[in-house]
Amino acid sequence: MALFRRLAAPLVALLLATPAPLHAQEADLVSIETPRGVKQPFILIEPEQPVAAVILIPGGHGALGLKSPSEMEWGERSFLVRARQKFAAHKLIVALVDAPEDRQDGMDSAFRMSNAHAGDIGAVAGHLKQLADVPVWIVGTSTGTWSAAWSAIAADHVDGLVLTSTITKPRSHWKLAQTHSDGVGSLPLEEVTLPTLILAHADDTCDITPPSGAEMLRSRLKNAKPADVTLLRGQDPPPSEPCEALSRHGFAGIEDKAVDAIAHFIEANSK
Repeated sequence: MALFRRLAAPLVALLLATPAPLHAQEADLVSIETPRGVKQPFILIEPEQPVAAVILIPGGHGALGLKSPSEMEWGERSFLVRARQKFAAHKLIVALVDAPEDRQDGMDSAFRMSNAHAGDIGAVAGHLKQLADVPVWIVGTSTGTWSAAWSAIAADHVDGLVLTSTITKPRSHWKLAQTHSDGVGSLPLEEVTLPTLILAHADDTCDITPPSGAEMLRSRLKNAKPADVTLLRGQDPPPSEPCEALSRHGFAGIEDKAVDAIAHFIEANSK
């Protein structure tokens, strides 16, 4: 019986952390050519009568290896990946982006902060605007916040920004720690003029995404109108390590609360 309890406990924790299934809307696997001549794949979900569109940028190395709208080689547990249908349920067109074809081995931080990457994201945003005349928002999580923040500065067709579990404390051995000691906060955020939401878990214990960094980010987004911070709580105990997907860092167990907060901010700040 004791052995059964030891085996069952992690399974129960995982089940509690996994969001309940919802009616999935039809999704397509799309690939467009970007201005620099590469293919940019993404999962596309188009709800009826959309109020806005979101480009979801996962963390980690970002190379999902999409095979179909429901099959990928990596990243299924990532917050934005597993929450994609929840965004669509808020009448948001969803583009869940993979790494571009020339970065299928993974995107490092230098590429995520490049104009080449911003051009790829801008091309996706332009494609979404052709589908519906609605605002397009960039939503990034963890290392995906490098991409999201830089796209808000350099990409075309972008109308709003959401940063979740943002990197604000790079590890000392990272090469970029010398030039970006405040992580995303070291980018020229004063150039962001879009409405911006900074979402964090108040109890995130991942060392590179402390919730205390949220206020620093807001102070540097001095030209974003508005720039708001939302701190969420919940989900105990986490079934994975502090910086992994099924933890407070990844909003495991409170996906509905996290997506609701993002969707409500988007609706309130979309024209």
